[in-house]
Amino acid sequence: MNILVIGRNGQVAQALQHALGTLGRLHILGSDQLDLAYPERIAEQVRAIAPDLIINAAAHTAVDQAENEPELAFAINATAPGIFAEEAARLGVPLIHYSTDYVFDGSKTGPYTEDDTPNPLGVYGHSKLAGEQAIAAVGGQHLILRTSWVYSTHGRNFLLTMQRLLQEKPELRIVADQIGAPTWAGTIADSTRQLIERWQAGQAGAWGVYHLTAQGETSWFGFAQAIGEQLKAQGKLCANLLPIPSSEYPTPARRPLNSRLDCSRLQREWNVSQPDWHQALIDCLK
Repeated sequence: MNILVIGRNGQVAQALQHALGTLGRLHILGSDQLDLAYPERIAEQVRAIAPDLIINAAAHTAVDQAENEPELAFAINATAPGIFAEEAARLGVPLIHYSTDYVFDGSKTGPYTEDDTPNPLGVYGHSKLAGEQAIAAVGGQHLILRTSWVYSTHGRNFLLTMQRLLQEKPELRIVADQIGAPTWAGTIADSTRQLIERWQAGQAGAWGVYHLTAQGETSWFGFAQAIGEQLKAQGKLCANLLPIPSSEYPTPARRPLNSRLDCSRLQREWNVSQPDWHQALIDCLK
């Protein structure tokens, strides 16, 4: 099987390269080979490879920066996914695409389901929602997997930032009123592999939008505490953590206070489930 993976150096793209290697021949296109800021080049690249499966793991993920460059965010997060969907439909192959909890405004009291109406707070969320809508408008076989709070052992993410700051600073003030599920990129990649295997075995569920995060919930403060506990277990000194509300840590883009996603539909339809976020963090650090 020829698998086209869009994205080379991102957290999920890196994890996919490790998880999918035995499923077939991976064609990895990073931004140096396919710059999604220029969508007119996408179709040519896809047709040259003629894949059996397309996985779009590339995105404009700089949430605050997106507020100042909406055209670029929409080109990468909205226009490009629509073209991938068109090419997948033309080839008659599935498309797997990753989206985000930021399509919601966070005002719901419980976990969001796939049936809840999106209402993004900023440019990033709006661009990702537009990407979902572009894919759905094309139709065809597609999986849109919404995830949240992605981290890994490389790149720029909360885990690596906290590991550094916890050992550099005597005290850290961390937001405690945003609730979600920290999700290891390895969890996303492993679940993606299981979905592909179900499809190959003729056990596919319905195509469409699904939520895919680690199980359980915490705040950014709770996530920082868990990272600190792992450092302390290694005998390393850690900063004192102080919980603060989002109002004391203003950012250019507003974040949803509730990022919890209900992932039960993925379990029901595809028999794919995720580990608890605590266990995934331990597995990641190993």
